[in-house]
Amino acid sequence: MRKHFLAALAGAAVTLGSSQTALADALEDVMAAGVLKVGTETAFAPFDYIDAGTHTGLNTEIYAEIGKEMGVEIEWITLDWTGVLPGLEAGRFDVVAGPATITKARMERYRFSSPIAEATVALLVGANSDIAAPEEIAGKPVGSGTGTAQLAQLQAYGATLDPAPTEYREYVSFNESYADLAAGRIEAVANSLPNIAFVASQRPDTFKVVKPAFGTPTYFGFPGRIEPEYASLMDRIDEILLAMKADGRMAALQEKWFGTTFDMPDYITEPNI
Repeated sequence: MRKHFLAALAGAAVTLGSSQTALADALEDVMAAGVLKVGTETAFAPFDYIDAGTHTGLNTEIYAEIGKEMGVEIEWITLDWTGVLPGLEAGRFDVVAGPATITKARMERYRFSSPIAEATVALLVGANSDIAAPEEIAGKPVGSGTGTAQLAQLQAYGATLDPAPTEYREYVSFNESYADLAAGRIEAVANSLPNIAFVASQRPDTFKVVKPAFGTPTYFGFPGRIEPEYASLMDRIDEILLAMKADGRMAALQEKWFGTTFDMPDYITEPNI
């Protein structure tokens, strides 16, 4: 009986070991498949958006470099932002483009890549708006994206004002918030400075940016799975991003899409928010 028990235990150990080996290296799985699956939304210009029916933006160019360096194809899976991070956790894709603001709460659930851009929150208003400083949203209806760090910072900032904004309208897509702003249904949209600077540059007769930014200095990164078996994949992505920063490719892409470059740390270990 003891021999049968030990044999069964050994067999279980082999099975467990094989299972762990199968899960132990997400990078190997991606390389074997020849495809890196990337989840994103396409309503977050200039990172990810649709232009004349074509998926474009900073993320598409960064991931093109990642795919080239890894020798794999990039397969895009697009959905609303509210479904992107749950989709990552459900295993629908290997990593997220997004990108997402790196926060303490998110770092407890996700492994973030090396930062790719600044994410400090500022306000977009109508071109003819009399709002000239962030505190002038007091007593006015404002908006931001549902479930975003930008919305959380807007609400925290609004709570310091007297009176507070009359309404915090939430949008599944930032494009919807910009449409409401243009129509006069809200007075301002809170989003990260790179995003709204791009929007204002594309429609200067409709929008303008309120400076200075009111948010805490923050950064954008690509979220991946935090489980140990995904460390190899995220390490490889970081290796490529750091190489792009070192050889100037990242700065060139930032200049192309934002009209400026950002001083960024290689890694964020202690987010400001």
